[in-house]
Amino acid sequence: MIENPESATPRVVAIIPARGGSKGVPGKNLRRVGGVPLVARAVTACRRSRLIDAVFVSTDDPEIAEISRAAGAQVIERPPTIAGDLASSESALLHAIEELSATGHAPEVLVFVQCTSPFIQPEDLDDGVSLVLDDVCDSAFSGVATYDFIWRDGEPAGRPGGGAMVGQNHDAAVRPRRQDRRPDFRETGAFYIMRVSGFRAHQHRFFGRTQVVEVPELTAMEIDTPQELIMAESLASLVDPPTTELVGVRALITDFDGVHTADTAYVDQDGHETVRVSRSDGYGVAELRRIGLPFLILSKERNPVVAARAAKLGVEHLQGIDDKIGALTTWLAEHGIDSRDVVYLGNDVNDLGPMSLVGWPAAVADAHPQVRAAARVILNRSGGNGAVRELCDRILAGRAMHDLINDELISGDGAGRGPAGAPGGSPARSGQAVPAGAAASAGTNGNRPA
Repeated sequence: MIENPESATPRVVAIIPARGGSKGVPGKNLRRVGGVPLVARAVTACRRSRLIDAVFVSTDDPEIAEISRAAGAQVIERPPTIAGDLASSESALLHAIEELSATGHAPEVLVFVQCTSPFIQPEDLDDGVSLVLDDVCDSAFSGVATYDFIWRDGEPAGRPGGGAMVGQNHDAAVRPRRQDRRPDFRETGAFYIMRVSGFRAHQHRFFGRTQVVEVPELTAMEIDTPQELIMAESLASLVDPPTTELVGVRALITDFDGVHTADTAYVDQDGHETVRVSRSDGYGVAELRRIGLPFLILSKERNPVVAARAAKLGVEHLQGIDDKIGALTTWLAEHGIDSRDVVYLGNDVNDLGPMSLVGWPAAVADAHPQVRAAARVILNRSGGNGAVRELCDRILAGRAMHDLINDELISGDGAGRGPAGAPGGSPARSGQAVPAGAAASAGTNGNRPA
């Protein structure tokens, strides 16, 4: 059932099918790319669209539902009968449409979005929606232009690639130059847009006049294997727009070595160890203390310098911690803080655990490659060289934006989109000012459950 149907009938709705089960990549829809769960990335892309009026996630999984709500979507509970490996995406979409219609809010245009495409661009969604709204076509799909020469087995019953091959989109005797060929278009599986009346009549995503929404190759990746997930994590820092503000943050937690320090130590002839820190970090931390934002240093190492630096900064610290996730969970519970509202700043692989727990995993500029891949925020400065100050400044900027958005919503001026890069109108509809944790199903291989 629909949790909070819109007061006005949405003309364009996005529906994101997201099952809990996945065999190729277990828990795929919850896996993080650029520090953000895939389902939250899909919701954020839809919410940043100018033309999508409402976003719904169809799921059978409580954790996916929770993250989807936090990202600003409404949730449609998917029955077990259409949540198994053999269930088609069309069945989930039709169920969602029927649920919407039962509330008297039948949309005109459906935007079907897949979580497995992590780099969907809002402007591409808008281009596709415009094609349908303007009656240029009845259905549309995201595609990438390709000039590849495609071959297929001449004998379909044999082993794929094991026998004679036949050219499919070209004459094998003629090898024209790329610039002399017309491209074909490959489905990316990222999104499909269709008129709802036609979809209900045909119960398939392609009907009537179908057009392609050409998208850039760099944003067209689809995740179906663990290897593709690794590739997506590596691409995130190139494709995602820079994160300059952290909105809605309620606490900052950092590692010590390599974050407050340059990951080096000075040892004298008597074995005494000293480290170098940045004075500018102290001012940033003081500003966070001034607004009452909790700050914790969480270190695996046990060294008196950690306690001394924490005392100098006037912040809490825990050191000699092997189980960082357990310690972090306990600390958050004691302070009554949701992990999705937390920034964790790390630099090495022992920070990956706590980074996976929070809504804003962050990395210093010289962090380990795995840490950078898992980060939602990658700083410009390295550890011990003002990284903590840079992050404090971003949090303060985010707090200012958070207050501005809330003021606009309270005064009634927030009906449109928010400041650049932040959702505006959608939070008012979903009951949340800003998504704390934020920014489907056949793809190219047929009816894959989503």
